[in-house]
Amino acid sequence: MAAGKMSNKVVDILIKRHKLDPEGLDNLMQEASEAGARLEDWLVKKKAVSQADMTLAVAEYLRMPPIELQNFVPDPKLLDLIPSKIMGQHLLVPMCRCHNMLTIALGDPFDVTAQDEVHALTGLDVFPVVAAEAQIKALIQKHTQDAATGLEDIIRDVTEGDIELSKTEEEQVSLDEMLEEAEDAPVIRVVNSIMVEAIRRGASDIHIEPMERSIRLRYRIDGELYESPSPPKPLQAAIISRLKIMSNLDIAERRIPQDGRFRIRALGKEVDIRLSILPCVHGEKIVMRTLDKTSLAPSLAALNLEKTAYENLMFGISQPHGLILVTGPTGSGKTTTLYSALQELNTTDVNIITVEDPVEYQLAGINQVQTQASVGLTFAAALRSILRQDPDIVLVGETRDGETAAIAIQAALTGHLVLTTLHTNDAAGAVSRLLYMGIEPFMLASSLIMAQAQRLYRKLCPVCKQPIDIPTETLRLNHLDPAKFEGVQFFYHKGCPKCGNIGYKGRGAVMEILMVNDHIRKLILDNADSAAVRTQAVSDGMRTLLDVGLDRVRDGLTSIEEALSVAGGE
Repeated sequence: MAAGKMSNKVVDILIKRHKLDPEGLDNLMQEASEAGARLEDWLVKKKAVSQADMTLAVAEYLRMPPIELQNFVPDPKLLDLIPSKIMGQHLLVPMCRCHNMLTIALGDPFDVTAQDEVHALTGLDVFPVVAAEAQIKALIQKHTQDAATGLEDIIRDVTEGDIELSKTEEEQVSLDEMLEEAEDAPVIRVVNSIMVEAIRRGASDIHIEPMERSIRLRYRIDGELYESPSPPKPLQAAIISRLKIMSNLDIAERRIPQDGRFRIRALGKEVDIRLSILPCVHGEKIVMRTLDKTSLAPSLAALNLEKTAYENLMFGISQPHGLILVTGPTGSGKTTTLYSALQELNTTDVNIITVEDPVEYQLAGINQVQTQASVGLTFAAALRSILRQDPDIVLVGETRDGETAAIAIQAALTGHLVLTTLHTNDAAGAVSRLLYMGIEPFMLASSLIMAQAQRLYRKLCPVCKQPIDIPTETLRLNHLDPAKFEGVQFFYHKGCPKCGNIGYKGRGAVMEILMVNDHIRKLILDNADSAAVRTQAVSDGMRTLLDVGLDRVRDGLTSIEEALSVAGGE
């Protein structure tokens, strides 16, 4: 009865606004009743009223502001607040957030539970506006569609077809057949779904691994690998061929490793994909690194570092000449830190040149050199040429050998600011590594400004993190005094739809920075080992990775287990 009254009121508004012809209305109402449809939907379906006019009439009746979503692009951070299933169920999309108020567009403003559910999920006050149902559905389809589900649908369609697995793995396939398979619609849809899902979930790497009777698909998210629904084995060759074509690689070559690169545009982003192919027993394994330039921090301040680390890094890069070392294992964020520093330094009055293998992100205003070992363009060879290009600042992607280290040190001594990376476990270890490479102690002592070590820790999901009692057993096993955590609230990762039931969302950096002072210089000149350098640095005020990691636990940003896993083994 209430719904009928609402419909009549909306109809009255449409007639009053001359948007609905009263003639034939009774028949339409009768049809809607017989079909069990809501009158508003039926009038739009039968084209008696346009969708836009119906939206305006409903908005007027409910006294809600109407909105046009034709060119609206939702903020991905807001989309993360509400699971896509809820958005589809209630036909809603978050529009904007101001402090504690979340504005949502409703395709079905008569859904009285939608606002309550959004408030319960987000903890935010909800301000509703009315939008066309079709526009809401289109936005949900385009920006929040679960690509994994889409991939499952594609896989189901393909596996129901007449594809048969070849009986002999060594069977020769003609180039024409490979090209034809790679351009087949299901294969293109599978490959597109795999990459869209990676972008949607913020994956840094995509692993496509051939097994004996299956293909394994995994995404690396916040440093951890997570398995995903995989395409069927019969599509293996076609998927690999499709990716080779996109990367301009030789699709007929399956015996040697290949590397390529291509660019895609999806979910409102333009992302570079770096592809590596490795022949394995059951086929070619593919790893794709996603390089989203929009995720790069425009400056060091944007990295949200702790105050001491930020001030030390700013001091280091503000020096006119000298050597800055950034250390850590693969995947610890060294490149991000260095690129952020370069963007801080990137002004029109300085000449910045980098030599990298590979060039991950192309930065405007910076001259970037890609090494080519096959033609003799090694780090050392490129660095020699760079020093004849009148540089002010030089970035050496990685110091791998004594020759490169010697040239970098020489450049730092002759008026250049040199930034480079090393693979060492801590900041003090970088000093020992360079001495081991054959660098004279007096040259290193004269040129080194600072050595920094870093790790990436996973941040607890702010929506679902749960407080726990102080984990005394965990602290005891890691030789930590529980008394130092008096009054600290610990949290653990629970998991919710916002974080994909992982319990963590996003990552941050912990850094230890060894500033070279007179005490450290004397130890370097005395050829001291890394333990002595580290002890002196700590006594001079250096905060270790573990110290900084435990501070993140005290701040409630991560769990004690995560902090110890990234910094506890120092």
